[in-house]
Parts: sequence; structure tokens; C-alpha cells
Amino acid sequence: MADKDSVKQTLIVALLICIACSVVVATTAVALKPEQQRNKLLDRNKNILAAAGLYDEDQHSNSDIPELFEQFTVGLADLEANTLLSAEQAAEQGIDLASYDQRKASKDPELSKALTGDEDIAGIGRRERYANVYMLKDGDDIQRIVLPVRGYGLWGTLYGFMALEGDMDTVAGLGFFEHKETPGLGAEVDNPKWKSIWVGKEIYAEDMSVAAEVLKGAVNNNSPKARYQIDGLSGATLTSRGVSNLVEYWMGDNGYGPLLATLRK
Repeated sequence: MADKDSVKQTLIVALLICIACSVVVATTAVALKPEQQRNKLLDRNKNILAAAGLYDEDQHSNSDIPELFEQFTVGLADLEANTLLSAEQAAEQGIDLASYDQRKASKDPELSKALTGDEDIAGIGRRERYANVYMLKDGDDIQRIVLPVRGYGLWGTLYGFMALEGDMDTVAGLGFFEHKETPGLGAEVDNPKWKSIWVGKEIYAEDMSVAAEVLKGAVNNNSPKARYQIDGLSGATLTSRGVSNLVEYWMGDNGYGPLLATLRK
């Protein structure tokens, strides 16, 4: 009769327990994956709505998100051709708009390009060719457009959405849904009060260069540049600079700038 306390028996029992636990964990992960994907999509749509000024935590709940999001027309920006593609046109390019993962595409050499040091002011490394865009339309006219943006802050990349009015210049909202900034300092990019300062600010100067910037201190409202400027985050100079850099990049010539110029005309 085998010794139940032998090393061999102990290893066999340990192995069986590991296999059983692995099966349970794998089964649970597979079962929960659809729910996780639904929650991820819900959270993304909530952040898009919030940037566009259509979602308020005090007035809405998660159950309102699907209906609110139906107001958007979803398109795809071709940042090489500076054109806006519909779902049908995206399909002709071999892209399913419903499942297109912009972040994943930014890491794919076939769907993105490496940026030079001079180009990469936002510290993103690579820029995808195609970007998701979300539009509030009245007929053929775009009333508001929401654009994904990202850039390096102090500790990591900030991911967010910027919403512009139909003039493709005036900020309708800005919000970040993922970042690694310091709580109480750089993490104040999430502060509703700071985000509200962006609303109504202008992106472009008269020569159409990107003029919007986050200052190191407070904005002088008597300055002619005040309409482009945002109060800096106290004690978070590098995060403030990171936000300025990502706005300059994505609204500039290497980002959405040429597309916005086309839409503006």
C-alpha cells in the first residue's frame, strides 16, 4: 500500500489541485469575457458622451448610455489621406468599424508608422493610420466631433477624448479615461472643475497653428491669448506639459489637423 505521506503522493495531490484550479480559473475567465467586453464598451461610450457634454453623473446612469450613444455617427479618420470614412468605406479598406481597435493598431507596423524624435512631441512612439471618430450630425453637417487623443504625462500615457464644436476649433470638452498620474497632483486631469475650463477655448490661432496650451500658472484673462490658454495643474508641471504636447500633436499636422481643415471647409 502506497505511503500517503510520501513525496510522490504529495506531488501528485498538489498537481491535481493545480489542474483543478486552472480549469476553474480558465472556465471563469471564458464565462466572464463577454461581460467584461460589454463593460469595457460601456465605459468607452460613457467617456465619449462625457467629452461631448452629453453625460452627467448626477443626471444619468449606465442604463442611459446605449440610448444616448445612438446619437453619434461613428466614422473612421484616414490620417494619411486626411479623409473621413463611413462604415461602408472602412469595410472596403478591410476594416470592421465595430471591432477596430485603435490602440492595438498603433502597435502594428502594417497599420501604423514610427514617429521621428521631432514628430513625436506627445511621446507616443507610433501613430496609427486610422482613428475612430464620433460625430453628432444634423443632416450632413457635423455639429460636434469627438476624437481619441493620447500622450505621455509624468508616469505613463494619458488616454482620452477631445470634443470640438462644428467649427472644428472650439473645444466642447476634454476627458481622460486612463492614466498613471499622481493622485492629488497630475491626476487632477480628472477633476471636473479643471476639465470645465477647456470648454469654449480655441485650438487654432489665426494662422491655423495650434495655439491651445496648458500654462505653468494661471491664465491672465486680460491677455489676448487667454482664449487659447488653460490654467496649469498645481504641482504637476510635467503632466500639464504632457497635456499641452498631446493637444499640439493630435490637433497639428501629424494628427487630425489636416482632416479638421478639410471638414472646416
